[in-house]
Amino acid sequence: MADSATSAASAEDLLTIGAFAARARLSPKALRLYDRLGLLAPVHVDETTGYRYYSAAQVERARLVFMLRRLDMPLARIAEVMEQQESDGEQAADLVAAYWADIEERLAGQRTLAHYLRVRLSGRSSELYAKFEVHTVDVPEQWLITEKRHTLVDELPTWIPASLGRLESAAEQCGGMTGAPFVVYYSEVSDESDGPVESCVPVADADAARAWAAEHARAWGATTRLEPARRLAYTRITKAQVANPQIHAAFEAVEAWMEQEDLDYAGPCREIYFADWDKAGPEDEVCDVAFPI
Repeated sequence: MADSATSAASAEDLLTIGAFAARARLSPKALRLYDRLGLLAPVHVDETTGYRYYSAAQVERARLVFMLRRLDMPLARIAEVMEQQESDGEQAADLVAAYWADIEERLAGQRTLAHYLRVRLSGRSSELYAKFEVHTVDVPEQWLITEKRHTLVDELPTWIPASLGRLESAAEQCGGMTGAPFVVYYSEVSDESDGPVESCVPVADADAARAWAAEHARAWGATTRLEPARRLAYTRITKAQVANPQIHAAFEAVEAWMEQEDLDYAGPCREIYFADWDKAGPEDEVCDVAFPI
């Protein structure tokens, strides 16, 4: 039985799939699946009988794979964790922590969405809007460097941070940022409607902004413009509430307040990002949704 495939373990060290399954507290069916998925291969397969044999040293790996699958972790990420665990357990632990942080962020967004849908379907939208505090603020005129594009809703989570990242880096060449970055929606953005949408960063040096925009106009659709002074009606939302479609509840709450106050729209709606998105947790406030009035 012993050959190159079993050089690391003697024949006496090998366990049949049934014995190994009992030792690892898993089923033979699960072990066959792990083998097929490339996560845990037997150390030897008998060429004549097809019987699979495992080493007792593989028990810990089998249990780890089982527990990671219980987290609904994708196979590629399980493989990454297991590979890292062989050389650096702390790094492997960090990979699991990062994966679970992503899960918690998604669940927070879904929890918010489920509440929004329950209230809306029950005809109690006014109750939902009451949870948002609406304020007004006067914003002075400011020079902006911008990128504008037509995009569908599924592309927004990728395009917005990428475009704002480019603009924030470019602001260093334009006298620095003078205010929070924001995104303007000139028309509906959904699965069927593509805006356009404009990412904007306020900067100090108008001449430097014009020079930068001229250099990058073709590659990024960059431009610069003077944003007039505006009064904004806005409400502040958390990172979880930014996700589509629950962010619509915040916009609708501001619109309901404007209707109650008999105020007219004075420009397209916008999202103003004032916090560090990457460091913020799901319940941290990160964004104002606003309408010029």
